[in-house]
Amino acid sequence: MKTIAIAGTFDTKGKEYLYVKGLVEELGLHALTIHIGVFEPEFTPDVSNAEVAAAAGYDIRAIVERKDRAMATEALSKGMETLVLQLYGEGRFDGILSFGGSGGTSMVTPAMRALPIGVPKLMVSTMASGNVEQYVGTSDIVMMPSIVDVAGLNSISKVIFRNAVLAVCGMVRLKEELKPEIGDHKPLVAATMFGVTTPCVGFAKECLETHGYEVLVFHATGTGGRTMEALTDAGFFKGVLDLTTTEWCDEVVGGVLAAGQTRCEAASRCGIPQVVSVGAMDMVNFGPFDTVPQKFAGRNLYKHNPTVTLMRTTADENREVGEKLSEKLNLASGKTALLLPLKGVSAIDAEGQPFYGPKEDQVLFQTLRDGVNRDAVEIMELDYNINDKEFAVCAAEKLMELMEREA
Repeated sequence: MKTIAIAGTFDTKGKEYLYVKGLVEELGLHALTIHIGVFEPEFTPDVSNAEVAAAAGYDIRAIVERKDRAMATEALSKGMETLVLQLYGEGRFDGILSFGGSGGTSMVTPAMRALPIGVPKLMVSTMASGNVEQYVGTSDIVMMPSIVDVAGLNSISKVIFRNAVLAVCGMVRLKEELKPEIGDHKPLVAATMFGVTTPCVGFAKECLETHGYEVLVFHATGTGGRTMEALTDAGFFKGVLDLTTTEWCDEVVGGVLAAGQTRCEAASRCGIPQVVSVGAMDMVNFGPFDTVPQKFAGRNLYKHNPTVTLMRTTADENREVGEKLSEKLNLASGKTALLLPLKGVSAIDAEGQPFYGPKEDQVLFQTLRDGVNRDAVEIMELDYNINDKEFAVCAAEKLMELMEREA
């Protein structure tokens, strides 16, 4: 029988969770209940809070005695992350469902994120109508607004609870109703793209697909870069075409699309062949024009669209992002190539375009020439703009060479 894991605070929301459990069982599925509250539950769960706490090395009695909400939340969240992954590995459930406010959402979503992509995971939350990046991360968690607080059974909450149960049970039970995709499982390649590097990635993608690869394109908007890194770590890709490393500009200068300090590490860490370039390293991203910080007044700003304003990087900023990229490339032990497009790193960094900056680009290129370990990373300098077809095809062919050498 298919099973839905239901995780929640059964001490404060016992009636609500019993209602949800009943709905799951009414649909003919089994419910595996996991108690993550601090105190005694209103009904006997299949997995107790003591078991959850113990999974993280804590004693639930000590947590109760300490009366520290922040500490309790952290302990039970860590325990959930460990225990849920273990339970799924044992085949104890097929999908997971939870309801909560900010506290409950924070306790359960780390465990959901730890589960493999494709495992149905639904979080009904009071936080779902806002920025949910901190809860979803790079996973496929479905966030559903609770509309009203998850406190009590009423005409609104019952509708939401029922829809949530129907959704997660449908994902689990109807999965086998769809026939599996027929065809060859092509080797996967990851590629990073931005609006101003779209032609490049399009040409490279076409070349790789012609040779039997499937290309997954990630928008280098912070979340996109982090997602690609996570999937690379998880072993999804045979090769990485990381042509758009612009997220380092936002990380260093303070833009809104940073991907964090671990960007550009996964392929090296996993020994996966990679071709890297400096796509869109001429820009830092902000929101609408009037949101650009005052300290950048007077800089070369470009309205990409009504909600995105781009700022041209300076020579000093290019030196700093070049040092960061060099540092990350030097983690590689081989199977890595860096391609430098000498006639511009984006569509608007070409002669006659608003960010055309050969002096700034040369600082970036020279920093990489000086900083990259040539014993581990091959540097190729091409007299093209990054969006020229010749550059893109060269990048694709180089990656195929590295992947074939690896095979």
